[in-house]
Amino acid sequence: AAVPSQVVPGADPSARQLCFAWGPAEVLVCETLFGSRGGFLSRGDSGSGWRLLPGALTGCVAGTGEGGPSSSRLFVVRRDQDIYIQTLRKLFNESHGIFIGLQRSEEELAGKSRKAQLVQVSKNYRSVIRACMEDMHQAAISTRDPALHSQYSTQVSILSAMELIWNLCEILFVEAAAAGPLLLRLLDWVRLHVCDVDNMVREVLSSENPSKHELFWNVVDIFVLQGRMDEARHLLSKEASANPTSVNMYKILDDLMKKMPVPSLGNTQTLTEMELKWQHWHEECQRYLQDGTFASNSHMESICKILLGDEDAILEKKELMTTWYHFLVTRLLYSHPTVKPMELRMDLFLGGESGPEPLDTILMAAFEFEMHQVIKECSIALSNWWFVAHLTDLLDHCKLLQSHNLYFGSNMREFLLLEYASGLFSHHSLWQLGVDYFDHCPEYGRVYLELHIERIPLNTEQKALKVLRICEQRQMHEQVRSICKIMAMKALRNNRLGSALSWSIRAKDAAFATLISDRFLKDYCERGCFSDLDLIDNLGPSMLLSDRLTFLGKYREFHRLYGEKRFSEAAKLLLMLMTAHIAPCSFWMTLLTDALPLLEQKEVIFSAEQTYELMRCLEDLTAGKSDKQKLQDDDVETMKVEMLRLALARNLARVIVKEGTLEGS
Repeated sequence: AAVPSQVVPGADPSARQLCFAWGPAEVLVCETLFGSRGGFLSRGDSGSGWRLLPGALTGCVAGTGEGGPSSSRLFVVRRDQDIYIQTLRKLFNESHGIFIGLQRSEEELAGKSRKAQLVQVSKNYRSVIRACMEDMHQAAISTRDPALHSQYSTQVSILSAMELIWNLCEILFVEAAAAGPLLLRLLDWVRLHVCDVDNMVREVLSSENPSKHELFWNVVDIFVLQGRMDEARHLLSKEASANPTSVNMYKILDDLMKKMPVPSLGNTQTLTEMELKWQHWHEECQRYLQDGTFASNSHMESICKILLGDEDAILEKKELMTTWYHFLVTRLLYSHPTVKPMELRMDLFLGGESGPEPLDTILMAAFEFEMHQVIKECSIALSNWWFVAHLTDLLDHCKLLQSHNLYFGSNMREFLLLEYASGLFSHHSLWQLGVDYFDHCPEYGRVYLELHIERIPLNTEQKALKVLRICEQRQMHEQVRSICKIMAMKALRNNRLGSALSWSIRAKDAAFATLISDRFLKDYCERGCFSDLDLIDNLGPSMLLSDRLTFLGKYREFHRLYGEKRFSEAAKLLLMLMTAHIAPCSFWMTLLTDALPLLEQKEVIFSAEQTYELMRCLEDLTAGKSDKQKLQDDDVETMKVEMLRLALARNLARVIVKEGTLEGS
């Protein structure tokens, strides 16, 4: 069926129109010329359904409507396109477990214990990002499809940037490393994310004469720039072995590198002690440089200048560092090793005249301790809500975002979690993860869950039961009724009466249960037997939902009693169904016909009083019909009435004789 689209207000009706049709998680957009076809977009145009919610333009196909060329092109605008990438499923699934664990963790933990717990949670998130990145890298290597290779490579770059940002936020915000350990953490951060040196090191060390390799001094410089002194000294020892003339210079430089004061993670020395040691060491380096000790070897002289924190000497190695944040950490290492967190505000080296890239902007905001700016820039730059939702939640648990409420009522954590979970609900299976995220949004989570869960396509009964269980666990009574009604209607359309009745009972829908009960009774009249006996036999208290359902259950009980030859009980139940007006009048003839075999039994079943009641019911049934209806009754119906009258009269005679005999004796 065609779905009418809407036209952008203010558009010229005589020109091309921009039409759109909304859905739960996507929007279908089409530029078309209004003509005889008008502004209609059909579900068949795109080959699939469409869903609402803002996002990036992710795909388009040529229009196939009868309007010909004027149909233009059709676009599907979908948010959170990343949730449809199969290789990212690990990221969503495993981070969900970490998220739930964080919400359930012991809030009572305080001080160092709580901080250690939050740092571990942060590392767990990073390990998931890295594992996903490695999987994506392997997929890029193994695929032969150029388009897929490009897609996977792009995702590897995005995941790498995400881990880079997250790691920095972990150091500055979650761990909140103090002066001294802060620099060590930043050095580890640089070493982890600037990996270009590894291939170069392997190439140099695998050569026959490493000290003669053209990249030898580049590798030594990189080790020094990253504070990897032991590795730099190891390489320099090869140079000393190969060039005896440089042994003295090597020993002095090696001694300087060995004695370089390094901040301690164990806090075994105070900052004052560290600064004094560093000042003495710095003066010693300065003395050797001024004495011209390394004048005959430009490479060693350059290294000595780097040790002194000479900015020009460090900038000369700009090509080896590749990034401004590598330069920043190196400069701090050799000029201000006891830097405090709030002293990280700096004049940035961006390595070019062009403006900063989005990644640079995010990292700069982090170094400036602008948490909200980091979250804002990540929301703009990254292709999904996963990163900002989980990072903000973690920062919120660190008590860093409590003061920041959004103008429309929700705090930043909840807003981003709602956005992320809403995206998950557009996926055919990831929606189950979204439920837990909504559960942990105290202000609007319940409302969002109610709205989104109603839009889940109930393709199978198994999926419907899963959705139903979620709603029942959360006392979402309106949604429970809605799901049950939908499934009952589907089952009824497929003539699965037992399933339809079961769903209507769960929905506590008396009207629908009555309708299905009537269908059961109609089928019985046509076929002479009941379907779904197990369900009807075990209705229990559920049969009280409606009068018709009660009658169905009791009528089935009558057949069971008759089958077990418990005729007296069956007769009482049959009479009760009629005299208590539980049975619909349209079914009285069937009940009276069911009484015939009991009336013809050798043993008298119905008493005189019961027989009179049956006679009255028969007369009420026939008396209620007009003369016209009586003329329309077929011969079979007329014969039934006559047979019933004869059987009732005969039974009455037998009862009177029996009761008179008993009285006479």
